[in-house]
Amino acid sequence: MNSSSATHHSAAYDSTVGIQAGVVHDSVVNIVHPDASPQEKYDVGVRLLNDGISGRAREMITDAIARGHDNAEVRFHWVLAMLSGRAYHDLNAEDVQQLHHAALRVRNYDEGVWKDALRITFELLSMLGTADGDTGRVLERLRTLSPRQREAMLRHLDLVLTGGLKDSLWAEGRERAEADRFGNNRLHRIWAYFEPEPIGPRALPPRPSTAAAAQAAFPNRARLFAAGSALLWLTALVSDPGPAVIELLVALGAGLATVHFGRQWSSQGHRPNPMIGPRVPPMRDPASAGDGFTGRVRQSFDQYFASRAPQGFAPHAWLGHTADVRGSLAAEIALLYRESRVGVERVEWLIRYLAEDARGRHYNGTLLDDRRQDRTAATAKALSVTALIALGITALAMLGTAASGLGSPGTPLAFLAAAGVVWSGRAAASAWLEARFEEHRVVRETREYHERMTARQIAYQNWKSHLDAMRPSELEMETWLNCDKTLFIDEALRHYQLTWRDLITHTLLITPARPYKRGRTKRGPWRYSRYSFRLFLVTQDGVREISSEFDFTDAKRGNLQRINYRFEALSSVQVTENTRTGYDLELVLTNGPARNIRVKDADSHQLAPEENAQEIAEISLDAAGFIHTFRLLEGIAADGKGWIERNDPRNLPTFATAD
Repeated sequence: MNSSSATHHSAAYDSTVGIQAGVVHDSVVNIVHPDASPQEKYDVGVRLLNDGISGRAREMITDAIARGHDNAEVRFHWVLAMLSGRAYHDLNAEDVQQLHHAALRVRNYDEGVWKDALRITFELLSMLGTADGDTGRVLERLRTLSPRQREAMLRHLDLVLTGGLKDSLWAEGRERAEADRFGNNRLHRIWAYFEPEPIGPRALPPRPSTAAAAQAAFPNRARLFAAGSALLWLTALVSDPGPAVIELLVALGAGLATVHFGRQWSSQGHRPNPMIGPRVPPMRDPASAGDGFTGRVRQSFDQYFASRAPQGFAPHAWLGHTADVRGSLAAEIALLYRESRVGVERVEWLIRYLAEDARGRHYNGTLLDDRRQDRTAATAKALSVTALIALGITALAMLGTAASGLGSPGTPLAFLAAAGVVWSGRAAASAWLEARFEEHRVVRETREYHERMTARQIAYQNWKSHLDAMRPSELEMETWLNCDKTLFIDEALRHYQLTWRDLITHTLLITPARPYKRGRTKRGPWRYSRYSFRLFLVTQDGVREISSEFDFTDAKRGNLQRINYRFEALSSVQVTENTRTGYDLELVLTNGPARNIRVKDADSHQLAPEENAQEIAEISLDAAGFIHTFRLLEGIAADGKGWIERNDPRNLPTFATAD
C-alpha cells in the first residue's frame, strides 16, 4: 500500500486523490424495527456499545429502560453507555442527575454478578478526586469481576478514570491490548472489511433468431427448384435416356453432398470462443477510453491477466498472446456492467475469474479453439461449395442433353427450366443455410450462455462465501482499533515519562489518512484502512500533542510528530462543516499558522436511502473521538489555565453513592 500522506485537491466533487469509494455492508445489527420490544432495543444498544457507537447505544438502552426493561444488567450497560467516550467534565447537569438517580436504585435490583458490577462501577465514580491510597479496596473488588465485565468497564470508563486509579489499571489494559492486537487472524482478514460487495454474475444472452424470414421463403423456393429440376430432367430423359439417368444420379449425389456438408458448415461456421460468448463490439482504443468505467475495466483485465500468466509466458508475452480474447472479454464486461453507481471494484471478482479461466483453458488447449473450429467450418464450406459447383455443372450437362434431342421449339423451354433451377436452387440453398445457421447458433449460444452463467455463478458464490468468512465483525474491528489506541497512548506516556497521576486529562482524535479505503455497516461509523492518530496530553505545564499516521491493515505507524505548547498559546478552535467536503477542525496557535485537520470526508452520496446523513455524521464523529476533543480544546482556547484548574481531577465533586 502506498504510504504517502500527500493530499491533492481538484475542483471535482469529492475527487480528492487517495479516496476509494466507500464500502457499505448490509447488517441487521444496527437495525431496529419500529415495533421492536424493549428487550430487542436493549440487545441492539449493547451491540452498538460494543461496536463503539456509544451515542446511539445510550438512546437504545434509555428507551428500553423507559419502556420497563430495567434490571442490574441493563442498568450496568446504560451507565457504560453514558460514560463511554466522555470525561466527567463532558457530562451536563442532567447526565449527572440521572447517574445519581441510577446509583440510588442499585439496592432495588436482585443480587448477582451484574449487581456487583454495577455497584463497583459507581464505587469507581465515587473514587474520583480522592487520595490514591483510598482506591485499593475498590480495585480489589474490580479484579473479582469476570473478565468480560472488567474489560468493558476499563474500556468505556477510559476518560472518566484518572490519576492513581488509572495508573493502577493501566498495566492490565496495556497487556490486554498487546495480547489482542493481532488476535483472530487480523493481518490476514482485515482486508476483507474494505472489499466491496460483489455484484452478481451476468453474461451476454443469445442474440434473437433471424431465421423466421428464411424459413418462410424456403418452401416456395424449394418447390420451384423441384419443379424446374423435374422439367429439366424429363426433357433430358426424352431427348437421350442414357445420359439423363447418369446426370440424374450425379445430381442426386451432388445434392446430398451439398446438404451434408452444408449441415456441418451451419453448425460450425461463425462460432465464437465459448468463454467469450456472442460477439461484442471491440473495445475502443485505450487512449479514447479515458478514465471512465470502460477504461478501468480494460486496465483491470490487463492487471489480472498479467499477474496470472501461465508457466512459460512472461506477463507481456501473455498479454500479447491473449489480446483478442482479453479485448472481447473486456468489451463484454463493460457492456454488461456499465451503469451508474457500479464501480469496477464490484466486478473485479469476475475479471479475476476470467483471467484464471483463460489460464486454465490455455493449459488444456481450449483457449483459442475457435481457430480449430474455423478450420473445420472452412473445410465444410469448401466441400459444400464444391458439391454445389458439381450440381451446377450437372445441370448444364443435363441442359445440353435436353437441347440436343429437342427441336428448336423445345430449346427455349429447356433453357427456361435450367434458369429456374439455377435461380431457385441458389435461393433455396441460401434460405436453408441461413435458417440452419440461425437454428444452430441460437441452440449453441443458449447452451453456452447457461454454461457461462453456471460457471460465473459458482465463482461468485465462492468469492462471496470467502468474503463473508474472512470479513471481520464490527466488534473485532473496534477491538483491534482500541488495542492500537491503547498502545499508542502508552508509547506517548513512556516517551514523555508521564504517569496518569501527571495528567489532568487527555483526548485522542482519530481521523482518516490518505490514501485510504473505507467501509462501514449500515447505520455504523466509517472505518478506514489508514488513520491519523492525534493525542493531546494535558498537564499542569501545558499541552503535548503527538500525531502519527497509522496503517490499520498491518498496525504499522509512521510520520510521527510532536508539538508542545502552553495553554495560552491555543487561541481558537473552530469547526467547518461542508456537505461537499466534510468536517474540518481548525486549530489556531498564537505562535504559528492555523492547522486544518480533516476529521471526516463527505459521505452523503454514499448513504443508503433509509439512512439519515446527520445521524451517520454524528455516529462517525462520536466514534472518532471528535466531540470530546472539540470540547476539551474549545475550553482550553476560551479559558486557558482557568479551564484546566476547574476540571482538574483533584477538584472534581464527590460522586456519592447510596449503596
